[in-house]
Amino acid sequence: MHIVVCLKQVPDSAQIRVHPVTNTIMRQGVPTIINPYDLFALEEALRLRDRLGGEVTVLTMGPPMAEDALRKALTFGADRAVLLTDRSFAGSDTLATSYALSMALAKIGEVFGPTPIVFTGKQTIDGDTAQVGPGIAKRLGLNQLTYVARICDLDPAAGTISVERRAEGGVQVLETRMPVLITMLEGTNEMRRGSLDDAYRAARSQIVKWSAADAGITELAKCGLKGSPTIVKKVFAPQARAEKVQQIPTSDLSTDALAASVMAAIFQKQPALEGDLLRFAAGQ
Repeated sequence: MHIVVCLKQVPDSAQIRVHPVTNTIMRQGVPTIINPYDLFALEEALRLRDRLGGEVTVLTMGPPMAEDALRKALTFGADRAVLLTDRSFAGSDTLATSYALSMALAKIGEVFGPTPIVFTGKQTIDGDTAQVGPGIAKRLGLNQLTYVARICDLDPAAGTISVERRAEGGVQVLETRMPVLITMLEGTNEMRRGSLDDAYRAARSQIVKWSAADAGITELAKCGLKGSPTIVKKVFAPQARAEKVQQIPTSDLSTDALAASVMAAIFQKQPALEGDLLRFAAGQ
């Protein structure tokens, strides 16, 4: 079974900067890491390969320095790495990114074999939109399973997969046919330690590097800033709250009296809340 994991090299969120004119992320001089959510997707793909056999290919789109993220993924045990890099991709939003990655995934299927499963993380820490995975699935006509917490069963012969998906109302158990795109939730597994052999292999491995033309992308107007209809109107840092924490003495209060004091303090700050709660309790 051939599995592809889409990774993204992202700026360390603690040192992120935004260009004051273009409102795009400035990556120069900022330390980068593999998007933490993508590591859960990579580990799940490696577990499936270990159990069922096959290969895991990691794919990313970015500048040449994104090769570092791919080599890191190889040290964890991925079999192959593909870097989609071209100046025409600069400034891509989620729409343009999903287009370029979907074209690269189609090319991977042609060159390295059919891909019944594509994994991504649930979102990235630099964009937080969670749109690229579903966008890829839509463009390639893949069934999509988002916010997956656990893979329950996978039958390669029947071409079916069932998963547990976390939802607002609880946990859903879904089954669908492959090919499928899965976005993994955080905390679903723990990234393994790479072996020494994998580290040596990663250092020697040749990263497959594709330009837009290599990936079969002919409509460059759909890439980069030209293909990105998203417009950032304003970027700003949230203002720190000036209010101080209100302290309630607890030494001489019973549990009931303490609860009453806390509720009274809340209702003093939000007068309308008390009436809303009373109406809710009355079933109105």
